[in-house]
Amino acid sequence: MTMNPTINNTTFGSIEVDGTVYNHDIIIRSNGQVEKRKKKLSKAVYGTSHTVSLEEIEHTYDTGVQKIIIGNGQYGALKLSDKACEFLQSRNCEILMKETQEAVKFWNKEESKSIGLFHLTC
Repeated sequence: MTMNPTINNTTFGSIEVDGTVYNHDIIIRSNGQVEKRKKKLSKAVYGTSHTVSLEEIEHTYDTGVQKIIIGNGQYGALKLSDKACEFLQSRNCEILMKETQEAVKFWNKEESKSIGLFHLTC
């Protein structure tokens, strides 16, 4: 049985986690805590929050996490930078990236120690 909070629904611009609706991108920590995504960390490097920077992934990552599930938007616009990918791979953290609607399905079935990053728009 998973200890992850359940994502009840997501639509363009919103996501509902355990009955609470968020109207911004979120991170779900390995302890189940939901936080606002720190998009500014990526925007400062790339001028957009659609490319996840090393700095943002370092902030997002929790020690010992086996998997990160990334909802990369309703149309798949969010990408990981090469440095962010290398950081996760160096920690043996599996990366599962899908359009947000699809990523939610994987999140709700996941049983390993995981974190989620969910982009809610394009």
